[in-house]
Amino acid sequence: MVANSSCEILCIGTELLLGNITNGNARWLAEQLAALGVPHLRQGVVGDNRERLIQAVRAAAGRCRLLITTGGLGPTPDDLSTEAIAAAFGVPLVEHPEIWADIQAKVSARGGVCPPSNRKQALLPEGAEVLPNPCGTAPGMIWSPQPGFTVLTFPGVPREMRAMWEATAVPWLTAAGLAQGVFASRMLRFWGESEAALAEQMADLLALENPTVAPYAGSGEVKLRITARADSQAAANALLAPVEAELRARTGNSCYGSNDDSLASVVLALLRSRAESLAVAESCTGGGIGAALAAVPGASDVFLGGVIAYANSVKQTLLGVPAETLASHGAVSDPVAIAMAEGARQATGAHWGIAVTGVAGPGGGSAEKPVGLVHIAIAGPAGSSSEGLRFGANRDRHLIQTLTCGEALNRLRLKLIPGI
Repeated sequence: MVANSSCEILCIGTELLLGNITNGNARWLAEQLAALGVPHLRQGVVGDNRERLIQAVRAAAGRCRLLITTGGLGPTPDDLSTEAIAAAFGVPLVEHPEIWADIQAKVSARGGVCPPSNRKQALLPEGAEVLPNPCGTAPGMIWSPQPGFTVLTFPGVPREMRAMWEATAVPWLTAAGLAQGVFASRMLRFWGESEAALAEQMADLLALENPTVAPYAGSGEVKLRITARADSQAAANALLAPVEAELRARTGNSCYGSNDDSLASVVLALLRSRAESLAVAESCTGGGIGAALAAVPGASDVFLGGVIAYANSVKQTLLGVPAETLASHGAVSDPVAIAMAEGARQATGAHWGIAVTGVAGPGGGSAEKPVGLVHIAIAGPAGSSSEGLRFGANRDRHLIQTLTCGEALNRLRLKLIPGI
């Protein structure tokens, strides 16, 4: 017996089972379903195996109203999703000439020659509707092989899946009556707060039923998602607004932004509002701070550039760090970090300079300067300062680098906020 209006997500690909890639599609789809109010009760992963995929689809058809699949829509022999889904219900595949023409046109527009193997992407189960792919050659489908059950298929490429979801799936879900009510959601982002401490501070708000408040922890960052449900967008926003205001009032400047904000984008916006610029000097992060800043569109108007200075010789020649400072204090020290930050300012003419130097590990530490010790310096119009932080020797190199980048940007953010 098919369950009411519940939904399942089935992600297809042996690479997911082996852990070769992270299953970000399931997380993204789950968030989209929650925002639409579509009940989502189960997720699954199956490899590129025809019989197992058939079994998984048949099982889902007996449990849920809607099955969403990702992956397995390509032209290679291991792309079996469409074939297996059709086989699960004993329905033949038929070719759609308009899909084949679209595939050929897209490949030709990129300067390529369309191989015959791509033609399998024009096959859909008899009776299925095309779910267009505006970004790639692999279309999906919307198909109801039995009463009360529909399957939506998407490619595994995140960019393609998201474009197809927004352009076609959301309108279809709304028209089909699967989206229940109207939702407004806001993600508040925090740096320098632990999930436990934030949850304790917000215990009464976490108990709310509408809007709901849910914490999510990341690498150095904690997020609070507020979600309100109502009969109209205006009503949902009205429910959400006072809870967001209360959260911001309780947490002050530890809340650095919301939704798609990043520490880098917030820092750049603050610099832009002050008509000031920034340069960076990085040792242990290998360009991570600069990469985060450069990932923000329009960063070049305030982010002037940076120096990756692992070797002491580079610290001296490009950043002007005195040899005697390196000899007296060592590369991982406050005096060297300050000299690096000031050197970045001087070399570029920036108003502000960030510098980091530390022991990211796993080797290279000592009793005096263990793995996880990082010195972060900020140089600005009013002077320079640096502090050594211990992120812990038990953390891996990548996490230490990630925490260092975030902490450095956050420290500059706090200096740029008016009145602090």
